[in-house]
Amino acid sequence: MEENQGYVMAVFKLLGSLGLLIYGMRMMSEALQKMAGPGLRHVLAKMTTNRVTGMLTGILVTAAVQSSTATTVMTVSFVNAGLLTLAQAISIIMGANIGTTLTAWIMSAGFTFNITDFVFPAFIVAMFLIYRKQHRIMGDFLFGIAFLFLGLGTLRQTGMDMHLGENEAVLRFFSSFDPDSFSTTLIFLLMGGVLTMCVQSSAAVMAITMILCSSGALPIYQGIALVMGENIGTTVTSNVAALSASTQARRAAFAHMFFNVFGVLWMLFVFHPFIDGVCSLVGDASLSVVLAMFHTAFNLINTFLLIWFVPQIERIVCFVIREKDDAEPLRLQYIHAGLMQTPEISVLQAQKETAAFAQRVQQMFGKVRQLSAEGDGKAFEELYRQIEHEEDLSDRIEIEIAHYLEQVSDDHLSDETKQKIRQMMREVSELESVSDACYKLARTLERKQDGGKEFTPRQTARLQEMMDLADSALTQMNVIMGGHRSDHDIRETFRIENDINQLRQHLKTENVQAVNDHEYDYAVGTLYVDIINELEKLGDYVVNVVQARFGK
Repeated sequence: MEENQGYVMAVFKLLGSLGLLIYGMRMMSEALQKMAGPGLRHVLAKMTTNRVTGMLTGILVTAAVQSSTATTVMTVSFVNAGLLTLAQAISIIMGANIGTTLTAWIMSAGFTFNITDFVFPAFIVAMFLIYRKQHRIMGDFLFGIAFLFLGLGTLRQTGMDMHLGENEAVLRFFSSFDPDSFSTTLIFLLMGGVLTMCVQSSAAVMAITMILCSSGALPIYQGIALVMGENIGTTVTSNVAALSASTQARRAAFAHMFFNVFGVLWMLFVFHPFIDGVCSLVGDASLSVVLAMFHTAFNLINTFLLIWFVPQIERIVCFVIREKDDAEPLRLQYIHAGLMQTPEISVLQAQKETAAFAQRVQQMFGKVRQLSAEGDGKAFEELYRQIEHEEDLSDRIEIEIAHYLEQVSDDHLSDETKQKIRQMMREVSELESVSDACYKLARTLERKQDGGKEFTPRQTARLQEMMDLADSALTQMNVIMGGHRSDHDIRETFRIENDINQLRQHLKTENVQAVNDHEYDYAVGTLYVDIINELEKLGDYVVNVVQARFGK
């Protein structure tokens, strides 16, 4: 009875330790991403000029954030946002597979010597840091790494206490598989993939494998088969994340799976000789070191083999995942509910969506200009209905982007990212005001049409001048929204706004004189001034958008 209770407690310890390890990895990874902040986004977006720099970027980013899943999901997000090409994404994902091998070496260190003695001082330091606002993220990082090593240390001790290498039931189970059989390798490969899919953590499966191998319960060949299965299982995360994303994003996720599956396939042909070579390379080192060395060697060689065939891989994934011709156009282009991202990267998605919203608003203004030139008839009615529909869509887009930003802001974010979210909230609100101004212009034009009123040639020419300036303001706004704010000057926007204000004042004065001189009646003058005033308000909203973009 006591023996059974002991095993139950050991299992609880094992599961609890795994929970600590997974939580520690996640906490450490998120803290590192927050510390890297915008720099991480810029590195991924810019350091991909060719396949080699793309691969190196994947290695560096994954080694920095300690999560190949995070790097892969970020990369898929960037493809979805149109910031990376598919070829660039493939090279980054290849590098991520190398970068993640550092995790295996950290695990190996945890199983080679007892590191729990160093954990508690880290908890103390982290506790002090987390209550200091400026050092909060560093405190989170220390907590994460302390939880990670505490989990590893507890796992190691629990494995030793369970005496798995002496447990007859465990030994009987593993010895029932022929270590030289190809079917055994496939079974453990499948087990590794399923376990990784279930726990959504390749680090946890690696830790379990190291416990079993270090205790002598699991032969090294089966242990390495589990690691190979983990390489496939970890690709499921990015593929599930990309299900509701764009075609290019789904292709990037599938390329990750293709890369890992291809590696496993060629490894199956040289399985035993390759492992024997790794064992001879590390000599008398522990089996946890053998697993880490295999993981590193496998991913290095697989990347070296495939890095030269990125264009061919791109063609394959494009052939497998076709464009959906009959798919309905998405209202939001870059934000997708099913696409998992880290909070810092989610901000970039929202920035791209906000920029697309700005372009949409300018297109709506283009339709207003068309409406002002249309005569009577169905063409006018159809164009007016389109503008009305665009206004309704703009209201929804504003709400959806704002809701998305609210969800992102619930996470623990860096101060700079919080500031970006506040700016974007203001941007989308002001863009919706621009949309409202366009709709009000359309309604005024409809009133003019219904009343049978006509503007004089001079009025029409003056309105075109005003609309040209408003369009210039919108164009400048979109240039700023689509680039990095440090590359642009806000003074050009103010100059255009000043021109709009001066022209409005001049036209209003002209209108009073024209009405007094009976060039046209008061009703026509009122409609004319309403349009002028609304165009001036539109210019004000554009300035507000640009000021929000510059954080003013």
